[in-house]
Amino acid sequence: ISTSDLKGKVVFINFWASWCPPCRAEFPSIQKFYDQYRFNPDVVFLTVNLDDEVALGKAYLQKENYTLPLLVPEGNIPEVYFSGSLPTTVVLDKTGAVRLHHAGMADYSKASFYEEINALLKE
Repeated sequence: ISTSDLKGKVVFINFWASWCPPCRAEFPSIQKFYDQYRFNPDVVFLTVNLDDEVALGKAYLQKENYTLPLLVPEGNIPEVYFSGSLPTTVVLDKTGAVRLHHAGMADYSKASFYEEINALLKE
């Protein structure tokens, strides 16, 4: 994925690992959020798996019947997005600016979060 692919889109980035209990706890809400917006061409989902072995992340998603896309970083992740705490979620607006940066577990299936995303989509 290149940054040019993300221009003009609202981007939801979640850094997670299968061994991380808070990551696993928030995944149902991320799946609900994904199900709500997956067909919106202006929303991009980047769920970045940080397991030592990619197979562990894939196996976890399959076992739990999650349909979120799994990405593996190919290099260093800029600290503005991820500084080492799992889970971490970042939302970028259509210009690529960070509009949300949350380290720790959260519920992304709340109406208030959808309202924030809808507001970003209207900008």
